[in-house]
Amino acid sequence: MSKVEARLKELGIALPEPSSPIANYVNYKVVDGFVYISGKGPVSPERTVTGKVGADLTLEQGYEAARLTGISLIAALKQAAGGDLDRVDQIVKLLGFVACADGFYDAPKVINGCSDLLVEVFGDGGRHARSAIPTHQLPLGIPVEIEMIARLKD
Repeated sequence: MSKVEARLKELGIALPEPSSPIANYVNYKVVDGFVYISGKGPVSPERTVTGKVGADLTLEQGYEAARLTGISLIAALKQAAGGDLDRVDQIVKLLGFVACADGFYDAPKVINGCSDLLVEVFGDGGRHARSAIPTHQLPLGIPVEIEMIARLKD
């Protein structure tokens, strides 16, 4: 078992199969050792989280939705890394969108759900640059969409 897989098991996280794209795009592209992962949302085999943070969901629920999204991103990253998460050198950047109510200004705290997870799983290699952008709505009514760039080891 890889070091990263052991860490996921320790955290009680089982990776789902990566979700299929909902439109004309691919889950990821690997270019010159960098993995560009398309936007993912809080979707698991058990449920899909919907609603707007600050209206339908609390900050804490938004944080958990971002964490669930991070699990989906790691699943796609594993696929891009040929099934071996130990090939991941570092997470480079996240771009996070938060569907939220007017007057909700804590989008960065919501996206921390994903950022915190990546550091828990990858250690210092999980620290990344990031943007967190509030928006009026997201596809399928999800509260969070996050895309990721990672670099693989040579």
